[in-house]
Amino acid sequence: MVQFPVRAARSVAGVAMAVAAIAAAVGLVGCAKPLFPENAPRTQFEKFDSMRSGAAPAEEPDIFGRPQPALRARLTPKTND
Repeated sequence: MVQFPVRAARSVAGVAMAVAAIAAAVGLVGCAKPLFPENAPRTQFEKFDSMRSGAAPAEEPDIFGRPQPALRARLTPKTND
């Protein structure tokens, strides 16, 4: 039977503990709540538009059905109805 030196056993145990600590830290980071929610307005202008005349759509489908930025809907002047 082959005997491992005590030093080698300690280094293997140290490496195993370090890998386990890193895996636990990575697992805990994924549980953090995002700083800014997706549905929150990004600027004060988006908040003003949504309160005044409804939010402008961010995307619209093109003739092939693929989403593209809705620039025309977002850049047209708002009407005062």
